[in-house]
Amino acid sequence: QVQLVESGGGSVQPGGSLRLSCAASGSVFSINAVGWYRQAPGKERELVATLPTGGNTNYAASVKGRFTISRDKNTVYLQMNSLKPEDTAVYYCNCRWGIYGRDYWGRGTQVTVSS
Repeated sequence: QVQLVESGGGSVQPGGSLRLSCAASGSVFSINAVGWYRQAPGKERELVATLPTGGNTNYAASVKGRFTISRDKNTVYLQMNSLKPEDTAVYYCNCRWGIYGRDYWGRGTQVTVSS
């Protein structure tokens, strides 16, 4: 099993930047992919970015060119630049684990973009 803990959320003005972090612990050697998702009020959770182990990054069209996902050992980052009000959401860290690709989720961190 894996535990995921996000940090780094907060409030920022439009055009600003934030970096989210996700610390993974437990059986991290069986992680197949990591990713970030977000859920805005009244909307479904949506993919933001994914990074398969040893693979290429994948981004939602709405964040491509502004957000960057990266991984350093057991920590996953989401660098968010040129933030827009529509980026406001709770951001969740995710990993796919083991031979069956079980999903694990963090508790989420709030990002608010407002002037």
